[in-house]
Amino acid sequence: MSQTQTIGKHKTAVLHRTNTRAGHMIEVWYHNTQVVRVTDKEITLNTGGWSTVTTKLRMNQAANEYGLGYKVFQKDYAWFVTYKGETIPFKEYSLKLKR
Repeated sequence: MSQTQTIGKHKTAVLHRTNTRAGHMIEVWYHNTQVVRVTDKEITLNTGGWSTVTTKLRMNQAANEYGLGYKVFQKDYAWFVTYKGETIPFKEYSLKLKR
């Protein structure tokens, strides 16, 4: 079973950027897809069209490691996010959450 408290390392890069227009930014890349982007104002989750178990795992690992407060799950082949008491469906490849 995969651990979910910290972000895995296989084919994954985590970048911390400062002095951007968005303030401090965290990016989690899995293969060539930026699956999580966190700024002071929003969180962007992006499958890049790769709705895989590992993409979902990296998103949830980022949420746990940085205390972002969301959880990505799948039900009947559809992806959803719970955040601030709401369940939000993924309608496209990416989803933006206001912080």
